[in-house]
Amino acid sequence: MTATSVRVALVGCGRMGRHHGRLLSNDRRAMITVVCDPDVSAAERLRAELAPQAAVCPRVDELWSREDVDAVVICTPTLEHFGQVRTALERGWHVLCEKPLASNANELQILMADALQARARGQQCSVGYQRRHWSTFRTLRREVQSRRWGPVRAVSLHAAEAWQTTIAGTWRDDPRQNPGGFVGDAGSHKLDILFYVANLLPREVFARCWRRGSRVEIVMSASVVAADDVPVTLDFIGDAHHLGETWHFHCAEADLLVLQDRLWLARDQRLEPLPADEPQSEPVISFLDSICHGAAELAPPECAWPVFQLTQALLESSRTGRVILVA
Repeated sequence: MTATSVRVALVGCGRMGRHHGRLLSNDRRAMITVVCDPDVSAAERLRAELAPQAAVCPRVDELWSREDVDAVVICTPTLEHFGQVRTALERGWHVLCEKPLASNANELQILMADALQARARGQQCSVGYQRRHWSTFRTLRREVQSRRWGPVRAVSLHAAEAWQTTIAGTWRDDPRQNPGGFVGDAGSHKLDILFYVANLLPREVFARCWRRGSRVEIVMSASVVAADDVPVTLDFIGDAHHLGETWHFHCAEADLLVLQDRLWLARDQRLEPLPADEPQSEPVISFLDSICHGAAELAPPECAWPVFQLTQALLESSRTGRVILVA
């Protein structure tokens, strides 16, 4: 495939669809040929703003017979991902799907197997875990995995967002469509960092959740013990009054911190900035890199499995009040 021939169907024209669509419309390697959403007014607005040449499909089943698509970007509710990803791969299309990739273990395992077969046919299939593409976390991963600062001895995360204010009347406030609420949705990106940066494998989990008047979980506080007896503390505050994300990776010889998107190194009682010098990208740009230039997938479907397992353990613990062992 040439670098200018990727014809993209955008499925889901909400917030994330618009985000990906904006990046696609500014990349000469791609052309948005179809926008698909049951809310036709949302699809029409996105087309008028970003892709006047695109066709509008109000029903996703109308998409599968089209011949003007090479790749699909899926930004629909989680329950819809399984059928849409499977069908797109069967059509021979490349797929970028927003997280979570699937809503249950069986569906996720099937999609991982489908993606493996598709990869053998030359298709790309990726999950939209944003932080794997950001310079800050790519640099953090390099520093942690280099062992330059010794093994990881403890990790903590504090994630805050006014997420609850954005979900009223949407699928995100429906526990069937968005199991786990804030943690299952926006928190999925953060949980992925434990595996991407440090390859920490959880062994046991204890968590508590609060819905704060919503139908889904808004706040979670959790304690995790990972392999090698590494303690991990996770706090998700979905009714905060600001957007913030703080990570502390405490290693044997230094602490590596992410404070408001900046990377810091702490040692000998001093805190100093650490340049984030790895490449900066976004999931849809890396997706095009893989299609057009054969670049490695930064977020292949199999990376969704440990995130799913940890999320399920956190939710089970919060429901039962028990410590949950992670297989």
